[in-house]
Amino acid sequence: MSEPTPAEANMIPSEEFARGVGVDTQAVDDVRAAVAQHNAEAVEKTLDAMDPADAADVVEHLSAEETQAAAKLAPDAFGGDVLAELSDDALEDVVESLNAGQIADAISDMEFDDAVQLVEELDEGSREAVLAQLPTQERASLETSLNFEEDSAGRLMQRNFVSAPQFWTVGHLIDHVRAALPNKLPDVFYEVYVVDPAFHPIGTVSLSSLLRGQRATLLTELMTGLRTIVTPDMDQEDAAYLFEKYDLPSAPVVDSQGRLTGMIMVDDIVEVLQEEHAEDMLALAGVSDAGLADTVIETVSGRFPWLLANLGTAILASFVIAAFSDVIAKMVALAVLAPIVASMGGNAGTQGLAVAVRAIASRDISSANVRRIVQREIMAGFVNGLIFAIIMGPIAYLWFKSVPIALVIGAAMLINLIIAALAGILVPLSLEKMGADPAVSSSVFVTTATDVIGFFVFLGLASIVIL
Repeated sequence: MSEPTPAEANMIPSEEFARGVGVDTQAVDDVRAAVAQHNAEAVEKTLDAMDPADAADVVEHLSAEETQAAAKLAPDAFGGDVLAELSDDALEDVVESLNAGQIADAISDMEFDDAVQLVEELDEGSREAVLAQLPTQERASLETSLNFEEDSAGRLMQRNFVSAPQFWTVGHLIDHVRAALPNKLPDVFYEVYVVDPAFHPIGTVSLSSLLRGQRATLLTELMTGLRTIVTPDMDQEDAAYLFEKYDLPSAPVVDSQGRLTGMIMVDDIVEVLQEEHAEDMLALAGVSDAGLADTVIETVSGRFPWLLANLGTAILASFVIAAFSDVIAKMVALAVLAPIVASMGGNAGTQGLAVAVRAIASRDISSANVRRIVQREIMAGFVNGLIFAIIMGPIAYLWFKSVPIALVIGAAMLINLIIAALAGILVPLSLEKMGADPAVSSSVFVTTATDVIGFFVFLGLASIVIL
């Protein structure tokens, strides 16, 4: 085994990196204790000693009251680098405790898209007070971005970018970048956009190509043609799809005339993907986004509407059962077995629903393949139904010593799993076509279909075959 190089010997050990995987619970306890003791110096010392992302994790594990108290005690610990890493809920709690001057100072230290997110969290009065303290050009840029829809690409766009005319050489560009004022350049960038005389982007040059290029080499010789462009009004999910599809490190944003006005970086798209994924998972479970610092009332208000909707579907299923009350009264076995059919259908429908919602979100389903996917789900439902009918039939026979009951539950299991497969794929597709969010609305309809049809088929077959 070779000896480590001096550079490797000075690297942080791997266990140090592992500390960033989870929150530093000791730091959380330290900040919480410092807040309780009104010790501003301890709060600032603890947070300043951490990476901004780790400090943000600590703040997010505090209650809303503790977060606000910490920000009031030690506002200097909540600089732009920390605020940029906070979740929306924690950011809202912090800015409520900072004055306009402190927020304006933080904005000056933030990347443009993070500054937009911060200003967005302010109420109208605070927003005006903060914007009034910013330079005119910065204020105008922020106000322009805030005019875009909340979930649009315009909100993610950075106004600072590096561009160069198509007749420049590598040497021209390097000299230009070195001579530019720091506030005229993005803190981090991966590509230079090559533009025509009308300032339309025509291609990109990666930094790796620039480093390898000779000073006299024209940028057009190193340039890669644009794979896609983004408009400010594009939905952020659509922008994220383009990044994922083309493996983009960044993407140019153009105005209505096609002129370059900004760029979107991949780190912001990663956040969008995580947010959208979390929203879809919560929506499928019938809950809204709930932060760790939310109160009981806020948590209940986010979950109650979906529980109420589920109550309505349960009542509807109960009406179906009530319609066959005479049948159930004559044979108790039906009351014992009916929930099995509905439960299996519900689980099968949820499986298909999860796959369908994910495929819709990733644009994997289109008119070119939708027929094949629906046919696949039907066949999968048929095969699963057949398998569980073969399993459940003998169990029912051994349980109740009745061939008719075994045949009825087997047939009901087969039919309901086919219906569940159909509902799991067709409900989200139909909702998406109507413009509704399939992740939010589908579960109620799928559950209703599998419960109502499951009880109706099982009890209806029993009334025909057995009684």
